[in-house]
Amino acid sequence: MKTQDLINLENEYGAHNYHPLDVVITRGEGVWVYDVEGNKYLDCLSAYSAVNQGHVHPRILQTLIEQAGRVTLTSRAFRNDQLPHLYRELAELTGYEMSLPMNSGAEAVETALKLARKWAYQVKGVPKYEAEILVCDGNFHGRTISIVTFSSEPLYKEAFGPFTPGFKSVPYGDAAAMQAAITPNTAAIMVEPIQGEGGVILPPEGYLAELRRMCDHHNILLIFDEIQTGLGRTGKIFAHRHESVRGDMTIIGKALSGGFYPVSAVLADKDIMGLFTPGEHGSTFGGNPLGAAVARTALKVLVEEGLIENSAKLGEYFIEQLTEIPSPHVKEVRGKGMLIGVELKKSAGGARRFCEALKQRGILCKETHETVIRFAPPLVIDRETLDWALPHIREVLNLP
Repeated sequence: MKTQDLINLENEYGAHNYHPLDVVITRGEGVWVYDVEGNKYLDCLSAYSAVNQGHVHPRILQTLIEQAGRVTLTSRAFRNDQLPHLYRELAELTGYEMSLPMNSGAEAVETALKLARKWAYQVKGVPKYEAEILVCDGNFHGRTISIVTFSSEPLYKEAFGPFTPGFKSVPYGDAAAMQAAITPNTAAIMVEPIQGEGGVILPPEGYLAELRRMCDHHNILLIFDEIQTGLGRTGKIFAHRHESVRGDMTIIGKALSGGFYPVSAVLADKDIMGLFTPGEHGSTFGGNPLGAAVARTALKVLVEEGLIENSAKLGEYFIEQLTEIPSPHVKEVRGKGMLIGVELKKSAGGARRFCEALKQRGILCKETHETVIRFAPPLVIDRETLDWALPHIREVLNLP
């Protein structure tokens, strides 16, 4: 079937909850994807950073095939031989003593919220059901009812109330506002070190370190949502390490499986993670042997193939080159590593038309918040490929 046939089929039988670019991908390899007509595109979105290791990485693919031929799902009613190794390897790589695996990023966020509330009641002594969790305006932590409760994007929430109590949102990057929002019932602060879906928004330098000091002073947990920014995307294993701070919990997902399978996890030390007892929380698929095996190899690929270092090196080059593009439409270029946002002026007429023009030149990007073009290619990208893309980006950013 041709592109338009497949689009028509999707429009007729699928829910209309996305507005994708009209390209129908049938195959991927490394940084490249191919549509049903055989056209080749540079993927500059990486499935929202789930494909840091590149499309169909051969080592992860081989692990998937081998594990799928043995056993895929045992549930957590029984043990499997992959999950213990994943626990140990996550601890060695991240420095956290324990982890709790789930599937989607939203599930991992919900897990962290539940754990923070239990900690508040059992450790901090907050009166039962009065715990508060502080978040930031412009956040994106997922789409469950509880999570959209504290979204500041009306489209994500206005049709889905009533909402879950216990959350308070303050301006992102404003340490004074966060300090003013703290009460004796504050259990945790949850924050993205860089707001990806918010438009690749970086906080002021020192903001994360100030949050750490705040949490230490007030006996509050600091939770970093690194689902999109973690696992090498910004040039370090976690984006919060650019400020040399450590969260009490860190949430990971997306690239934890290299794009092969939904795998997420909450990382914490024993004094926090040990609060969960049997039966309090779980998931039929969470921690399954197929997902655990895939995650183990996905992590090895990041480290052993130098993808984190490549993100730091080529990300700096990419940002530098984008910044030097003379364009009447560009307001600002910002980012860290291979997570880059090009914010356009209001007079540019929105980012969508530029993404559509880039698609015509073989580069796939996606607009975020209408005025930002996000560039986040797989971390296996090389200098030669970037140098091929940059003239096309330059020309598109100078469209009338």
